[in-house]
Amino acid sequence: MSRIGKLPIGIPKGVTVNVAGQKVTVKGPKGELSRMLHTDLGVKVEGETLTVTRPSDEPKHKSLHGLSRTLIANMVEGVTKGYQKQLEITGVGYKAEPKPYGLLLSLGYSHTIEYKSPAGIKLTAPQPTQVFIDGADKELVGQVAAEIRLLRKPEPYKGKGIKYAGEVVRRKAGKAGAK
Repeated sequence: MSRIGKLPIGIPKGVTVNVAGQKVTVKGPKGELSRMLHTDLGVKVEGETLTVTRPSDEPKHKSLHGLSRTLIANMVEGVTKGYQKQLEITGVGYKAEPKPYGLLLSLGYSHTIEYKSPAGIKLTAPQPTQVFIDGADKELVGQVAAEIRLLRKPEPYKGKGIKYAGEVVRRKAGKAGAK
């Protein structure tokens, strides 16, 4: 049995889980998420817990078992607490401005970049050098953070660019200097 897959998922108060065939829908205070699961796996809601079952001990079913359980657990946590990623902007003149559609970024290019946030994602910039990405869908929050970081990845010589909070950029020495 999969160690992760066999763990039951607790359903907190204020969260409803509907299972219709292979579609699992989770609704809570932060929003509603739904996902289609593999046809071989089964999902049962029993009171305040949810369990994922698999038909056999084949390696394919074992891997799908743990994956599906984790995806559903992330959905439940997303609609109750939500997920957040933080980005830091480093560089002279580099900044982010919150706009109704998303962010307006100045990243050292000859033009500003407008990043439109997808539905269900809230982008905030309490300071011009910090960006917070909030949402219920863990995958979407991570994808938006990766897309914004990709607009100007941190470079190794001066460390300028957009990086995750807590990310360590390996620095290079550069030229020794002409004499």
